[in-house]
Amino acid sequence: MKIIVDADATPKNALEICRRAAKEFSVPLITVASFNHRIESDRHVVVGNAPQEADMQVVNLTAGGDVVVTQDWGLAAMALGKGAKALSPTGRIFREDNIDFLLEEREMKAKFRRSGGRTRGPRKRTPEDDLNFKVSLYSLLET
Repeated sequence: MKIIVDADATPKNALEICRRAAKEFSVPLITVASFNHRIESDRHVVVGNAPQEADMQVVNLTAGGDVVVTQDWGLAAMALGKGAKALSPTGRIFREDNIDFLLEEREMKAKFRRSGGRTRGPRKRTPEDDLNFKVSLYSLLET
């Protein structure tokens, strides 16, 4: 088991929680991000800036039983398909029974934006998000 973080869009607080959890559970922590991001990590993989390059590297590093941290629902679906566990930096655990709905929602929003509609971006991160993330991460590492 290892923790793999899609670090392109993971908040620093969530990265720090991952560092502490990796140390506490004695599992490797691997962060992946494009060269545009400054990530401090013992095992950091730098990728180019091409679309989906970090996501593909995360998928390539993922094996069954790993924990993948990502905001990208498509990447979460691929991780689940490889037998890994996946969660968002806000603590949402992605599961086989909810990922199809999320992907469908993502497609509907993208279609709406392509037709000129506007959707809201993510809300500001709160201390509750950090707590939810920590609780979810630790529960996945314990199972």
